Amino acid sequence: MLTRETFTGPWAGLPVAWTDDDRFDEPAYRQDVIRCCQADMPGLYTAGTTGEFYAMELDEWKAVTLATIEECHAHGKPAMIGCTATYNLGAARRAAFAAEKGADAIQVALPFWMEVGDAQVVPFFKEVADASGGLPLSIYETMRAKKALTLDQHRAVKDAVPCYMMVKANGGTLGSTPEGCRALSELVNVFVGEHLFGVLGRTGAKGSCSSV
Repeated sequence: MLTRETFTGPWAGLPVAWTDDDRFDEPAYRQDVIRCCQADMPGLYTAGTTGEFYAMELDEWKAVTLATIEECHAHGKPAMIGCTATYNLGAARRAAFAAEKGADAIQVALPFWMEVGDAQVVPFFKEVADASGGLPLSIYETMRAKKALTLDQHRAVKDAVPCYMMVKANGGTLGSTPEGCRALSELVNVFVGEHLFGVLGRTGAKGSCSSV
């Protein structure tokens, strides 16, 4: 089980391999996962922006999820699966599937089509965490979701969802600034973009989900 002491980066944020006819190239993708494991990355992550979760059908997402988990575990590395969807139940179903197949952590952003109201923030993350059976949770905080969480909101999520362990802080969100990163790192591990780690590593950032 990942802890705040072990859930540190940089994690490899993997793109998905596709064939020329737009099908999941599973052999190529599995080799990519293996290479990252052999490079001794602390962990591997997919189904975020780099993994193009928004452009996959559910069956494709499931195939990518299975390939990631199987190869990571075969090579002794943890796998984090992105479970973001446009609606609560979609994210919860993905989280349940990822947990059933052995994911070591899940990452989820707020539903991004319609802005989530303040009163729904904590219930959303609790629903997803409950669906995963309490796997370590990473919040993918991005302005693509039309909302930047306040420190109080992060604290409320942490109080309601003890397995909230990491936040991937992108531009425009609390953890992407030195002051915000310092405050947020008191609650959870903060991952930031590679280009910011040199600065924010001094104020508490613990790594990144690196597409490099």
